[in-house]
Amino acid sequence: MVPVMSEKVRPQVAAKVEIDGQPINLATLGETIEAVVTSLKAGRGFSLFTLNMDHLVKLRSESAFREAYSRATFVTADGAPVVWLARRQGVALERTTGADLFVPLCEAAARAQIPVAFFGASQSSLEAAAARLRETIPGLDIRYVEAPAQGFDPTSSAACEAADRIAASGARLCFVALGAPKQEYFSDVMLRRHPGIGFLGVGAAIDFVSGEQVRAPALFQRTGLEWFWRLATNPRRMFTRYARCALTLASIALQDLRRRQAAPAVPSVNG
Repeated sequence: MVPVMSEKVRPQVAAKVEIDGQPINLATLGETIEAVVTSLKAGRGFSLFTLNMDHLVKLRSESAFREAYSRATFVTADGAPVVWLARRQGVALERTTGADLFVPLCEAAARAQIPVAFFGASQSSLEAAAARLRETIPGLDIRYVEAPAQGFDPTSSAACEAADRIAASGARLCFVALGAPKQEYFSDVMLRRHPGIGFLGVGAAIDFVSGEQVRAPALFQRTGLEWFWRLATNPRRMFTRYARCALTLASIALQDLRRRQAAPAVPSVNG
């Protein structure tokens, strides 16, 4: 990993809940958009991660991923299982994925006159998404788009050079579409290099807008079954991932149940 240029302290936002030891500090889509715009207007960059079951699997096994997450400025709940685990602790969260955030944040950036950049995906997808968003969002200022080469290392000198190009363009909000864990590593390292830019991992969101991938129908999204759609449409790629996610979900739920059973009962107060 190449050295970074800044260790600027990020603004601290109190956690709403912890899932398997990982804090979530933004509860809703609206709260997330407000936090992003407020930070950028104040000249503060950030890293924003969307916690899902695949991330929780990786957090248990990859120390570098845990370190990157420990430095994340903002974390949302990505996926019905994470929302369910929070509710078991009495905390209501709204499912807020990178795909959910992408277009609304582009709209908010246009209103606030915040220039944006798109990094990741493919060049054809970037260009198609940028063209579509410019048509549908008046005033959206897309300063830079780049699709890195295959095998891109998000912590390399090439990654730093890409981040420098993003910064030189004047973009203040960078949507990173590299998939996990690359987009989280890139966001973590490059925020420390360019602390005035907000880096947000959005996964396949750019491909959804360009049409290169098809997102699950709204019914599947609303009912928490987007995972089922992805499994049904790409079983070979998703089966092993979701099997690991299911085992981790069961493990976290069982640990939570044991903690609650072991907790001393709160004595009642008789009037």
